[in-house]
Order: sequence, then C-alpha cells, then structure tokens
Amino acid sequence: MASQPQQGATPYDLIGGAPVIRRIVDRFYDLMDQDPAYAELRALHAPDLGPMRHSLSGFLNAWAGGPRDWFEENPGKCMMSAHKGIAIAPATAAQWAEAMNRAIADCEPENRELGAEMADMLNRMARAMGARS
Repeated sequence: MASQPQQGATPYDLIGGAPVIRRIVDRFYDLMDQDPAYAELRALHAPDLGPMRHSLSGFLNAWAGGPRDWFEENPGKCMMSAHKGIAIAPATAAQWAEAMNRAIADCEPENRELGAEMADMLNRMARAMGARS
C-alpha cells in the first residue's frame, strides 16, 4: 500500500527534495549540451554550464517549496526578470520546455503525477518567455 503524503508537505518534499531536483537539472543540461535538437538553446548559454546548473537547482528548490536560498541570493528577481536581457524565440522556449519534460521523465520521480504537473508549469513558464520576445 502506497504511503499517503504528509499533511503540509511541499512539492519539494513530495518530489524527493534537492537530490531529485539536482538529478533533473543535471539531466536537463546534459540533454541541452549533448542533443543537437537543442542547439539553439545551448547557444544562448556560456560554455561552462556549472553556474547554470547551480542556479536552476536553487531556483527549482525554492520554487517547489524548499530552501529559499536562490531568492535570498537574487533579491527581487524571478525567472522572467533574470532572463529579461535575453532574446528568447518561441522555438528556443519550446526546446527548453521539451528538454525539461524529457529530463523530468528520465529521472522518474517517485511521484510521477507531481513530476508531470511540474513539467507542465515549467513548460508554460518557458513558453511565456518566448512569447514576450
């Protein structure tokens, strides 16, 4: 019998916390770095993806209800403002969304429904960035 989620548990807790989020982020950047389907997206990033892996992990931890370090390190910022100076084409936003969907699916979070919901929300966020360009 599956255990019931704890009352008051955050999506961060339910997805598996920082280790699972880091696996998702690492898979996302590995896909972006290695799969030619994401070449346009990769071209928008610096050669060293280490700082981005750290930043996205921190953001997703906080966004999902975990430690809020990212917001403390980036006061007054959100993902939209952090990407304000980058021309994100709709096609590039779609590449981001697809790579993130794949990364979440590949990491097989224990709570697959939550993983799918997370992918859907991030997909909408990415496509909103592409729509503003």
